[in-house]
Amino acid sequence: MDSRTPPRIEDYPHVTRDKLRFADMDRQGHINNVVFMVLIEQARCEVIYDPANPLAPEGCAFVVAHVSIDFLSEMLWPGEVETATRILSVGRSSIKIEQALFQNGKPCARALSVVVLTDTQTRRSTPLPQEAVARLDAMKAPSGA
Repeated sequence: MDSRTPPRIEDYPHVTRDKLRFADMDRQGHINNVVFMVLIEQARCEVIYDPANPLAPEGCAFVVAHVSIDFLSEMLWPGEVETATRILSVGRSSIKIEQALFQNGKPCARALSVVVLTDTQTRRSTPLPQEAVARLDAMKAPSGA
C-alpha cells in the first residue's frame, strides 16, 4: 500500500456501493469517521462472508487482527460512497485486505485490515483452505501496488 499514490477505484476487483444517511453526519457537517469503519467492515464482510460462496469452512470464522484507516478527504451528505476492496496478501491463516472509499470518484480514505481464520471451538488460528486461497489470489492487488 503506497500512501503517496492516491487509490484508483479501477485497481480494485470488488466494489460495494452505499447510500450515505443524514444520521451519518457529525457536528461539522461531514460524514463521521466511525462511519468510515462501518463502510469498510460491510465491504470486507461481503468478500469474506459471501453466503453463496463462503471462504471459511464450517466450524471456522474470521476475526479482525488489525485495522488502520488513513483519512484522505471528507465525505458529505447527501450522496453515495463506493468502497473498493482487494487482497494484498494471503498467509497461512491470515488475509491482508486493502480498501479505499470514494465519493464522486474522489478517494476519501484508504484502509488496511488483517483478518485471521480461526477454529470456533479452539479459538485458535487455522490454515485457510486451498480453494479459499485460490479465490483470494484472484482478488490480489497487482504487484508493486
